[in-house]
Amino acid sequence: MSSLYSRSKDLSSRSRKSLSDSPPSSPSPSTKTFRQDRASRSDSSGVDSLSDRLSSRTSTYTRRENRLASLSKPDEDSTSKDYKKLYEDALSENEKLKSRLEDSKQELTKIRSQLDRVTQEKEALEKRVSDMEEELKTPPALARLQALRRGNARLLVENKAMLRTLARLSQTACLPESEDL
Repeated sequence: MSSLYSRSKDLSSRSRKSLSDSPPSSPSPSTKTFRQDRASRSDSSGVDSLSDRLSSRTSTYTRRENRLASLSKPDEDSTSKDYKKLYEDALSENEKLKSRLEDSKQELTKIRSQLDRVTQEKEALEKRVSDMEEELKTPPALARLQALRRGNARLLVENKAMLRTLARLSQTACLPESEDL
């Protein structure tokens, strides 16, 4: 039996060494609670009953919750008011921007219509100018006009000459008849 006892003792010392040789890590909250619970049990040496421990935990928990709740209530109210104020400010800013955007759209529409009108007038004026330049550049039209004027003057001269000839002929035609008698 002594051999078994010494063997189990060696195993337990090895496991303790390996745990203590490992690098320290931060214990999780459940590990801390477990250690504190073990320490309180060893300190109390069995005097506290289970109900006393539970009531002390409950009262500690309740006090902590009440403290946190009292601290968080003003924060919630102030943050909700802040959020509400921020939301209202954002809404009013959005409305202002929407109205400015609408005004800008109307102004843009007005300016576009003016631009279209001015563009049409410009195109009409450019067409008139180009037509006038073409008229000035075409000398045959001017020459044709001058030729027509010369032809008209020549025809007037010929017409007057024919009228004189007809008047002489009609005078001579009337005179010889009286001479024949």
